[in-house]
Amino acid sequence: MDDVAPGVLFGLYDWRFEVMGLLYHTIDLEEHFGGVGPHTLSFPRLEPAITTPFVSQSPYLVSDDQFERVITVLRLSVPYTGMILTARESPKVRERMLSLGITQLDFGSNIGVGSYSPNVRDPRKDQGFITSFCTADYRCGRTGNCFMRIAKKGNIHSLCIPNAFSTFSEYLRDYGSPETRRSGEALMAQALQGMDKESRSLIDGMLERIEKGERDVYI
Repeated sequence: MDDVAPGVLFGLYDWRFEVMGLLYHTIDLEEHFGGVGPHTLSFPRLEPAITTPFVSQSPYLVSDDQFERVITVLRLSVPYTGMILTARESPKVRERMLSLGITQLDFGSNIGVGSYSPNVRDPRKDQGFITSFCTADYRCGRTGNCFMRIAKKGNIHSLCIPNAFSTFSEYLRDYGSPETRRSGEALMAQALQGMDKESRSLIDGMLERIEKGERDVYI
């Protein structure tokens, strides 16, 4: 199996049952596909919608405190997987949940009919996280067993962190406003300070290539 990304729409039934369902699904995948579990997990919550009174009347709606427990249990139980927090969540919830191990956000998306929400503040910047636009795993074929061999040993960061710096740098140079570029480059400089010499040397080399005009730099 190359890649799988299960998820549950919370609010249709007891959230504890749904969490256990996700975890048993993960166990079953690993047992039947040579140790390959989910590349990512997602956990959207029911939100109000026009002409759907069921949503507000459901006895299974998940509170913010319960949602925090959902994310914590999934993060601890499946430490190698990506965790997706959807655009359904408010900025306050996103900031609260980000530190629990969320790896992917689509906070600029509009879940209604439309495109993207304007002037959305990125909560990752406030917490010192580098925004990554990396798709190198899929482009290099690092999926399925290949991805699991790296991720389950806790080594995926050796690829993801350098690629986060390079893709973020390309975004800042090609699409960021002057203000966004200044704040983004300051954030990268701060993050580099705490890195070991080998990692910093690798990232510095990638950033230098981008500064000279090269694009699509990744490992």
